[in-house]
Amino acid sequence: MHRFLLLALTVLLALAVPAAPAAAVAPDDIVVDDTAGVLDLNTLLPALEEVNFRSPTTVAIYTFRSEPGREFDDGDTFMNEETLRYAREEHPEWISADGQKWADGLFIFSLDPEGRWIGTYFGEDRKVDSGVAEDIREEAGEYFADAQWTDGTIAGVEEAAKLINRPWYLNPALWVLAGGVVFVAAAVWYAVIATRRKRLAANRKLIAAAERSYSSVSMDLDATEVNARTIPDSSTYGARVLEEYRTFMVRYNTATELGNHVRTLSEKDLRRRSSTKPVEEFAELTSALDGLDDVIADTNTLLNMAPGWQAAWDRQAAPLLEELDKLDGLFEEDKTAMDSTTAAALLAFRTQCRRRIQTTAAGLAEESLTPEQALDILHDAGTELAALLKNHSETVIAQAAEDDAERELMREALEESRDRPRRYRDGYRPSILDTAYPNYLWTVSAFSSGVSSGSSSIESARSAASGSSSGYGASGGSFSGSGGSSRF
Repeated sequence: MHRFLLLALTVLLALAVPAAPAAAVAPDDIVVDDTAGVLDLNTLLPALEEVNFRSPTTVAIYTFRSEPGREFDDGDTFMNEETLRYAREEHPEWISADGQKWADGLFIFSLDPEGRWIGTYFGEDRKVDSGVAEDIREEAGEYFADAQWTDGTIAGVEEAAKLINRPWYLNPALWVLAGGVVFVAAAVWYAVIATRRKRLAANRKLIAAAERSYSSVSMDLDATEVNARTIPDSSTYGARVLEEYRTFMVRYNTATELGNHVRTLSEKDLRRRSSTKPVEEFAELTSALDGLDDVIADTNTLLNMAPGWQAAWDRQAAPLLEELDKLDGLFEEDKTAMDSTTAAALLAFRTQCRRRIQTTAAGLAEESLTPEQALDILHDAGTELAALLKNHSETVIAQAAEDDAERELMREALEESRDRPRRYRDGYRPSILDTAYPNYLWTVSAFSSGVSSGSSSIESARSAASGSSSGYGASGGSFSGSGGSSRF
């Protein structure tokens, strides 16, 4: 690492050797076709005559007004097509002899103040990277946003003069890269150390939690077996929980082997990436077993109405009640269609569901309901909440998406968030219901996560489709001159 830092410093010093200054020449010619009538030529022309390029360059300014109120699609090639059309009809000298490129020594600056478009186009010997061309347009766009058409045009041409045929040693990116070589090398070294320390702390925390869960499961093994033996398998819920218990000891033995392996890892081992997988597996498995033995105990207690059944029932109702409590927070977020009929349906269901759960608890106490019936009521309520969230998701999708592709992106994000497994080591505690019917409940947190993820996917897709355009459309034929356009 020390040798690498020394080499990087040497490279940086070598780049710092002074180079010959670049030439500065006034524009070879200035052509202004202000068909939009927005430029002050008395200000513009003297200013452009004072601009210095590095090579003799013809500056062509073309302004026009598109049709008022015209709608432009994302990525529209309108400005490119219009500039090429005008050049072909009015200034064929702007195009190369073969008709496929812009003429050498040329820089074209186009402006549509009505449609809010800027175009920058370059002869093959003056062309720049698309990112550099975007910098030129952004420089002008800052003025155009305030309708300063003349000042913006001057600023755009001045920026172009700085960037066209810019020598390599004046490229800021080069200096950033050169200086970054040293910085990155040091940063990487620091990051490696910090990552290892963080991994060590995370692994220690997981191991401590896993050991607590493993100890709890081990101490309750006999009680868990007794509880499992007395669960009535005639109950749908009892039978499904017992199905999970049949592999309990196999998983417990696996956890024992994982624990034995993890305990042999030294502090140095725990800093390595290879240690993360066995530690996380140990933590996840022991947490799952710790949750399952609690479910087995609650299933036995509730189905048999044994002493303590009230607390067991409360633990089954708690997950659904927590989701109902989260609905207010959901509608405080953006992009969740809080004023819609589907949102109103969710809030109405919340009130009804709370009453239903209270009535069910009373029915259990009065023995007018069996535990099986009470759990069915909870299951049906959770299923109804999931259906209402599904209906509401369509409202959110309709509000956020503009076409079928965007609607599909949002649906995929919502479905992925709903189906994402919950990790025991993150604090998830199972109930009888989700042990018997995994994912029967669509959590509000998962719904919110799906909305956020889907909205981000839509925004990313729009960003990729919009912005600068470098094509010339169908009317351009095989023309492939350098340049492009963007909105301001």
